[in-house]
Amino acid sequence: MGGIQTLYVGMNNTGLFSNLGIFSSGWILSMQSKLADVQYDFIQKNIDMIKSNVKLLWIGIGGKEDIAYNNCQTMISKLDEMKINYIYDDYPGGHTWPVWRHDLYKIVPLLFK
Repeated sequence: MGGIQTLYVGMNNTGLFSNLGIFSSGWILSMQSKLADVQYDFIQKNIDMIKSNVKLLWIGIGGKEDIAYNNCQTMISKLDEMKINYIYDDYPGGHTWPVWRHDLYKIVPLLFK
């Protein structure tokens, strides 16, 4: 639940976290669509604060074979609609440690810019 925890905690506390790394995630649909809708509504209502506070929103996914792929695509389309900037990285390998190791390799240098 690391990526989804980052989404919940990070987006709701951008005053504390200015860099968010989402690995293989997106709010879970359809099982938790009501929770996802609440989160998207929160982002929309607080969009100016989020845009101001978040310096890096990095989203990595393990290709179409990742179990979170569809949820992630829905999430980035919502972020696009709200004009929230993010960096997206699609690296094949599914919902696995090699993908997340790649994600770490890509995001760490960005944290120190």
